[in-house]
Amino acid sequence: MLFSIVLLLHFGCFAGYLAVLATQWSDYHTKVRDHKGLILGIALLVTGIILVVLKYPHVNYYKVIPKTGIFAVVTLINIRFTNKTFTKAAYYALLALTMAAACIAIWH
Repeated sequence: MLFSIVLLLHFGCFAGYLAVLATQWSDYHTKVRDHKGLILGIALLVTGIILVVLKYPHVNYYKVIPKTGIFAVVTLINIRFTNKTFTKAAYYALLALTMAAACIAIWH
């Protein structure tokens, strides 16, 4: 039951982060970002760690390791563009990485 609740929270944070990116679709190059993406990213990290702890030792490392790498790259992009607007390459990289993480999550 606890695992399912945390998984639902994790999915909600992921969907929220994707929604934050989607709302910037038309003005990613002019709009300075707020802290919603940061808060959702931290919540994603925390719920992801909790999910791994709850599932240990039967962790799907073939999913956890690539998603952690993707999370690290997304974090570096967000750090690079702190208090700045995204470039086209950075914005589309964030979208592609977020969708790649989603594909890894649902892949069996």
